[in-house]
Amino acid sequence: MYLQQLSVINFKNYTEAELTFSEGVNVFTGNNGAGKTNLLDAIHYLSLCKSYFNPIDTQQIKQGTDFFIINGTFNKNGANEAIACGVKRNQKKQFKRNKKDYQRLADHIGLFPLVMVSPYDISIIIEGSEERRRFIDNVISQTDNRYLDELINYNKVLINRNALLKRIADTGRYDPELLSVFDEQLIASGNLVFEKRKDFMESFTPIFNKHYQFLSGDAEQVELVYESQLLRDNFPELLKKSTEKDRILERTTIGIHKDELQFAIHGMPMKKFGSQGQQKSFLIALKLAQYSFLYQQKGFKPLLLLDDIFDKLDDNRVTKLMQMVSNHDFGQVFITDTNADKVENIFKRINVDLKLFKVTGGEIDG
Repeated sequence: MYLQQLSVINFKNYTEAELTFSEGVNVFTGNNGAGKTNLLDAIHYLSLCKSYFNPIDTQQIKQGTDFFIINGTFNKNGANEAIACGVKRNQKKQFKRNKKDYQRLADHIGLFPLVMVSPYDISIIIEGSEERRRFIDNVISQTDNRYLDELINYNKVLINRNALLKRIADTGRYDPELLSVFDEQLIASGNLVFEKRKDFMESFTPIFNKHYQFLSGDAEQVELVYESQLLRDNFPELLKKSTEKDRILERTTIGIHKDELQFAIHGMPMKKFGSQGQQKSFLIALKLAQYSFLYQQKGFKPLLLLDDIFDKLDDNRVTKLMQMVSNHDFGQVFITDTNADKVENIFKRINVDLKLFKVTGGEIDG
């Protein structure tokens, strides 16, 4: 699978642009703020129906205009697939595949899988557990539609259960029957999400370890550990034991919304003890493992988007990374960087062709 063409109208800093891509490596170069990353985000929209950086669709509309349109043509198994996304102020987002509207955007997720690596990903390491759960959910959702449905359902029930706990605290009227109904719904969806996450991590962790060791040249020992309350006891029993605590705190303290991923280097937390280069290598290994997992599950190669990733990596790791993503295990790659000469020299050293686009203030030459 690869993206043949992309066109945007009134998207971020672009009035209009149309690009035709190579099946291999495509590079966007230009100064900071020129719009390189915006092109990656447009591709992300086509694959996952949303921006990678900002959940509010209308904030992607070019200033002074009322709508944006993104169109793309994918080649998948030799057949062309036309994907279109349109957002107009005060109207529902439109998303079409081969000119047909989707009933649910969730039905599109996973058809054109994609992995993005960005400086913003540092939040996976330094921010709270929600970021790490989001990473897991993003990977599994691209391979399993039912997972996404159950996760959405779980979160809806969780909101309702928390609202009930608050109402009980405010009114003093305990409603064990309604609480029991919410518990049953929470358990049904939560158990399925937990099992999927557990199975995913068992498959994913060895892949991650392989990629990190390659990037670091076996110089560092890292760990990736999945933690869940449901690993220690069954969900119904845990909920039962936590009822009084939940009533006091007015929120649900047990469940898969408390799951965590622990990152370590040489037995110490990566967040505190990893250097900037080590943290970046860790993130890149996570994303490349995501790519490998999606490839295994889907049977074809996802798109790989690398946004400004050379900063804070030494030359050895940069060369290893580019060797890795340019070999036969990877398909179409999109890269942004401020230095065109540097990128061209990197790929010249490893004897890989690329298509170069020079971006200047929302204008593209290439």
